[in-house]
Amino acid sequence: MRKIIASLFVSLDGVAEAPDTWHFPYFNDEMGDAVGAAMATSDAMLLGRVQYEQFAAYWPSSKDEFADFMNNQKKYVVTNTLTEATWNNTDIISGDVPGRLQALKASEGEDIAVTGSLTLVRSLLKEGLLDRLQLFVHPVIIGKGARWFDNLDSIELRLTSAETFSAGVINQVYTPAA
Repeated sequence: MRKIIASLFVSLDGVAEAPDTWHFPYFNDEMGDAVGAAMATSDAMLLGRVQYEQFAAYWPSSKDEFADFMNNQKKYVVTNTLTEATWNNTDIISGDVPGRLQALKASEGEDIAVTGSLTLVRSLLKEGLLDRLQLFVHPVIIGKGARWFDNLDSIELRLTSAETFSAGVINQVYTPAA
């Protein structure tokens, strides 16, 4: 069975909003290797609508070294508002989202990676569909902005590994406690 795995950037105070404004001073080869290792076990991306629209606006015309990977990777966008996906290799998941995601997890393939997508990660946690949560906790307090885990009821997770990178970022990996 495939696993849904989320890898997220977060500040010490839980802020996830606009990581492009605070994340990059902490990015180094250690973090790059950890992000790359998470990507290496997946053959598909799962995105919320907002993240999908941001990625679809950037990657198709990008000359970035990851553009080929991003553009050729299989993508699934969870949305009840989009009716057409314009970025290549993208399927829309709507309607009975939990049921469709369970079917996707049961299909042939490797893991399914979630990058960003605040609302999607919250719903995956609520529905018990997230198999692994990787948090890159940055040593910075942002003070304001959307936080990853606002408006969630209690969800028990088990810490399966943790390592501190030289830039002070802690790579924490959690799985469901049950």
